[in-house]
Amino acid sequence: MTVFFTADHHFGQSSARGLFKRPFADVAAMDAAMIARWNATVAPTDTVWHLGDLAIRFSSARVEALLATLAGTKHLIAGNNDPAATREAAGWAGVGAFAELEVDGTRVVLCHYALRVWNGQGKGAWNLHGHSHGRLAPLARQADVGVDARDFRPVTLDEIKRARRRGGRGRESGG
Repeated sequence: MTVFFTADHHFGQSSARGLFKRPFADVAAMDAAMIARWNATVAPTDTVWHLGDLAIRFSSARVEALLATLAGTKHLIAGNNDPAATREAAGWAGVGAFAELEVDGTRVVLCHYALRVWNGQGKGAWNLHGHSHGRLAPLARQADVGVDARDFRPVTLDEIKRARRRGGRGRESGG
């Protein structure tokens, strides 16, 4: 089982194409491409932590249908654009506003928003977040896992670390 992180899909939001300079002809193409990239990356046995802003103006039934098409066990760290219909939809293994976990021996602190300070920051912990759509310079051991910064697909902590060692921080292809 591999653990992945992602955020800020904004499924169904046609204005996301212009707001975040997404290279898709229309919202249907955007949504289809993001679903395809998710499923090409994530296996059914993997875990995905979605750090908020999954979909815009979707009913619970529509969120549930979307989640059913996406591979893996899915957890939501709710963002500012995740209403009750998203948070309460069946298909999430867990929903919260914040989480701390260990991945491959590294402590990670998960929040939709970038944190200025976080638990374990001075001891090697990472803060993974969304919300900023690749437009915020990260602090040391901090990364935006939103699709606009990560080639529209979930990424692993190892991919983030490797990209950082190479000097990358935005529009990274995860490698």
